[in-house]
Amino acid sequence: MKKILGIDYGKVITGLSISDSSKVFSFGLEAIPTKKLMNFLDIFIVNEQIEKIVIGLPKTLNNKNSFIEKYIQKFIYNFHRKYPKILIDRLDERFTSKIAFYTMIELGIKKKKRRKKNILNKISATLILQSYLEKKRKKINL
Repeated sequence: MKKILGIDYGKVITGLSISDSSKVFSFGLEAIPTKKLMNFLDIFIVNEQIEKIVIGLPKTLNNKNSFIEKYIQKFIYNFHRKYPKILIDRLDERFTSKIAFYTMIELGIKKKKRRKKNILNKISATLILQSYLEKKRKKINL
């Protein structure tokens, strides 16, 4: 069965997550340097049979697009040109980084390790995709 890929796009580091084949759970993948993202996806999409990607939509507290949105739009444009059959969805990612940070504290991750952006991005990508999956499940059950 096909899966969904979650992306927490960052200017330097991008967090990734993947759904299980039944699209119920989200699992964190490694965060990778953004400049290597497309090369990674070229291999990953084929091997994992990705049918859709969910990319975080960064908004400020006053509902304006974050500065990173222009980079995300460029990525989406390039991705869609290369993979026109893969659907792209967006999910408001406000507070995702904060939730990810507090999750690291709850998990007992030491302060020095919490400073590493790749762990934060990995957890954020997992939260983005899990929120998306839960939202879709709720729509089905209505």
